[in-house]
Amino acid sequence: MEELSVVQRIAIWVLPILFAITVHEVAHGWMALRFGDHTAQMMGRLTLNPINHIDPIGTLLVPGILLMLGGVVFGWAKPVPVSWDKLRNPQRDMAIVALAGPLANLVMAILWAIISRIGIALALDFPMIGVPLAYMGIAGMFINAILMMLNLIPLPPLDGGRVLVGVLPGPLAYQVSRVEPYGFFILLGLLFTGILWYVLWPLVDGLLTGLVYFVGVPKREFFGGLLTLMGAQ
Repeated sequence: MEELSVVQRIAIWVLPILFAITVHEVAHGWMALRFGDHTAQMMGRLTLNPINHIDPIGTLLVPGILLMLGGVVFGWAKPVPVSWDKLRNPQRDMAIVALAGPLANLVMAILWAIISRIGIALALDFPMIGVPLAYMGIAGMFINAILMMLNLIPLPPLDGGRVLVGVLPGPLAYQVSRVEPYGFFILLGLLFTGILWYVLWPLVDGLLTGLVYFVGVPKREFFGGLLTLMGAQ
């Protein structure tokens, strides 16, 4: 695939990243509301308006730097507030609320996969429409696969850690929850040592392979497009 400029790559990544992190957070708040917690609703966080969810560092700075460096693009939004004590069954409900975010990313990855297939089909006859759609679909599949698998790591305060706390017996749940103040630093350590990507990539690759097979996109074409989006070609 042809080389893209930095401006073109940013234009392609913007919508998938914003939707990925915004819908992820709204899913948490929406599920919490179903279980009796109106905190996110009262704070105006049950909206798809990305301005209400943007974290200057996680939504703008980090993805922008990674994109310019040609690395793996990911980011995060401001966490949606959930009041544990307002949930009807706090331990169980918190686990379901936490799981809602990664499940939202899975749904979005499927939708972006369909968009990429439509883009590829249009590319020959309508390249001005089809090519950007295909690239945007590829970007959407990738960012949602990354966010889904990253958040499912059983390490508080990631969603997987909260799910683990929700399903473990009381004493064990308490011990795991005590890790939360150090979870971010543990995650950074795993990232800088390369262990995180070593563990994460087989899961991401498996999900992406399943998605491209599902929509009938050649795997080689998908990963070629992804390398182009990262500036590796």
